[in-house]
Formats: sequence, structure tokens, C-alpha cells
Amino acid sequence: MIATPAFVDPHTHLIHYGSRENEVALKLKGYCYVDILKQGGGILSTVNATKNASDDQLIEKAMKSLDIMLSHGTTTVEVKSGYGLSTEEEIRLLRLMNKLNSISLVDIVPTFLGAHSIPTEFKENSWGYVDKVVNEMIPKVKEENLAEFCDVFCEDGAFDYEQSKKILEEAKKYGMKLKIHADELTQSGGGELAGILGAVSADHLEEVSEKGIELMKKAGTVGVLLPGVSYFLDRPYANARKLIEKGLAVALGTDYNPGTSPTENLQLIMSFAYIKMKMSAKEILTGVTLNAACAIDRGNEIGTIEKGKKADILLIDAPNLDYIMYHFGINHVNTVIKSKGDKAVVIGVR
Repeated sequence: MIATPAFVDPHTHLIHYGSRENEVALKLKGYCYVDILKQGGGILSTVNATKNASDDQLIEKAMKSLDIMLSHGTTTVEVKSGYGLSTEEEIRLLRLMNKLNSISLVDIVPTFLGAHSIPTEFKENSWGYVDKVVNEMIPKVKEENLAEFCDVFCEDGAFDYEQSKKILEEAKKYGMKLKIHADELTQSGGGELAGILGAVSADHLEEVSEKGIELMKKAGTVGVLLPGVSYFLDRPYANARKLIEKGLAVALGTDYNPGTSPTENLQLIMSFAYIKMKMSAKEILTGVTLNAACAIDRGNEIGTIEKGKKADILLIDAPNLDYIMYHFGINHVNTVIKSKGDKAVVIGVR
């Protein structure tokens, strides 16, 4: 057995309803993500399904996913809202995150992502929706203290640089820490914005610019790479080697969501990083433990096995680190030790 720190998933869209396997056929015909979004698919279809689901249905579905994550070694998960796109629904999702955190062994770190997509009613008035996020949603989220982070999808077809900047600057005024979906499909300036505003993490980064990398490095921003998206959308992978050689801290996440990375299995993501992004086993383990913890501002609590930190530990049935990534597609975790509250829970996976 190998004893490692338990895994940390720094980027998920856990709370949603429905699935979008019907979109795969469109992707195979050559439709891109933005094309599907413009046709009312993508995020907006999940928004509708989530809105029509009851709280109990959303909790049940999320708990099932959390159990899968836990069995595969993930004990801390960042969770974003963003499938509400109205003040009432966004607040509802954030409240459900807090409920999940109280009933699941997995620790949940809540992120407000009201700026996930432009809702249909604001299709011709995107700045009107930005004003709603800034003047209505963020103050309400802060009033109830529902989210630690604020995120925004800075991308063509979503929120442009100036819109993203306005939202994140306002969130920062309210004392929220910042994240950003940056440079996934185009050079949107997300990496630069993350560095300028001192975001804790910038996520995706497939198309990040040289300037963005330098600004992120100076700011201490963690780069969260999401190779499950590249695999599922058959798109280029982020240049992990370049980011690491430039001195950027690199973390890995599943981006678990129903449209672009429908997997809860962080071990599979580790294999993608190994084969497709040429990361070493040690870099990968750091990416799903300490660096992932730093990407959610938990580096002083989890991510390493040392005195003073939570006893979130895995026993992995493998002869060495490389074997975990090499023998892909299966669960290598034998035992999960999880610190929750004042207790330590031991879970025998197999």
C-alpha cells in the first residue's frame, strides 16, 4: 500500500439535475460547445432541469456523486452554483451546498457562479444581467454568508473581459475570494485578469497567453487544469509542462458537470494528465493534493500528511505512484480516512 494525502477536487459543478448525453451526437457532427449553447442547449438546458427539480431530488443526486467521489479518494470538493441564473435559484443552490456539507463526509467549499451563462431573458442585454449579478446577487450571497468564492465564466459567448472584471471587482469589495474560468476556448484575457485581481485560481487555461502566465505567477494564482473537458470535447489539452516550467503552481480537477466533463473520478483525470499532458506522477499527486488545496485556500488545513492538518489520508493499492496513473480506469483506493468535525472516519473501499 501507499499512504497519500486524500484527494482534493478544486473545480466541480456538483449540484445540478438531468444529463446531456443527447448533445454528444451533435458534437460528433461537428457542433462546438458555443454552437450548442446558442441553440438553447448546454448550460441553459441544465438550468431548466435544475430549476424544475425539487430540493430533495438535487440533494439525492448530489449525495450519490459525493459517495462516488469519496470512494475514489476525494474528501474535499469545491462546488459552484451557476445552474440557477436568477437570484432566487442561485441562493437556493448555495443553501443546498451548506446542507450537503452538514450531511456528507466530504467537505464542501462553496463558490458563487451566477456569471456562468447569459440567461435567455437577457440574451440581448448581457450588461443588464451583469448589473443584476453585481447589484442583487452578490449582496444577497454575502448577506447570508453562503459562498467563500466568486467565479465567472470569462469566454466568448459568456462574459467578456470587462464584464468579468466588473463582477469580480464587486465580489472582492464584499470580501469574497476570486476564481475565474479563464482562456478555455479562446484567449479571453482570463489569465491576465486573474493575475491583476489576485485570484486564488484560474481554471482551464488551454489558451492562456504568455502575459497571463506571468501575471498569474506574480500574483500566486494557482492554475487549475481540467483535462476531462479536453478529452470529452476532443479539444487540445492545456500545456501543463509549459506552465510548470514557468513556475506556476498547477492543480488538477474533474470539472464534474453534465455537459463537458461528466465524471466524478479524479483518478481518471490523473491518468489523462499523465498521458496527454506529460505530467510526472509526483507532479500529478501534488496537483490533486497540496496544489488543489491551495486552489481553494485550504493549503494550511489539508493536502499533506503532517502534524496540525486534518487526517484526510488514503491507503492506495499500488506498488508505486506511477502505477496509479498507468493502470487507468479502475479505483486503486483501498481505504479512506476522513476527518470530519471532531471525528476520524475510516472507510474500507474494498
